Amino acid sequence: MLNFNSIMIGTSNPKVLGEFYAKVFARPADMQGGEGYSWQDGSTYLNLLEHSEVKGQSKEPARILFNFETENVKEEFERLRGHGATVIQEPYEMQGMRIATLADPDGNYFQLMSPWKNEKS
Repeated sequence: MLNFNSIMIGTSNPKVLGEFYAKVFARPADMQGGEGYSWQDGSTYLNLLEHSEVKGQSKEPARILFNFETENVKEEFERLRGHGATVIQEPYEMQGMRIATLADPDGNYFQLMSPWKNEKS
């Protein structure tokens, strides 16, 4: 059995991304060393590391999207836009959920999503 542990974002600009995600999480990295930053949320980590094979903007930013869950999609959308996130898709409704898509300074897409309402729960 596998346990999903983390997402690693390779970058040529770890300091820039580290400063950006500190604003996303509204706190400094839980771990920082050398050219890397890491935030823990529950049992999962978001890791930013300098990677020698990554240069410039993401070439296929929609290939992998990671999601931040929030009850306040519109408010968080405005907060992150104010911190320099690039707007890809303004908040919208989809199957009873609110979703917005933004990009970080390297062009990686991420989404804000309201909690999933499982009708069986």
